[in-house]
Amino acid sequence: MLYWTLIFLVVALVAGLFGFGGIASASAGIAKILFAIFIVLFLLSLVFGVVRGP
Repeated sequence: MLYWTLIFLVVALVAGLFGFGGIASASAGIAKILFAIFIVLFLLSLVFGVVRGP
């Protein structure tokens, strides 16, 4: 999931560089959403890993 976040971030940066504001804005929004989902899933896996134990 972090891979796709980085892909959309690069697309947003390249689109912004060439002046495609709408595409850059949409790609940046998708990247933000994917990153938020990644952080939530990462924290959940940490919590369940600690609770479950070795």
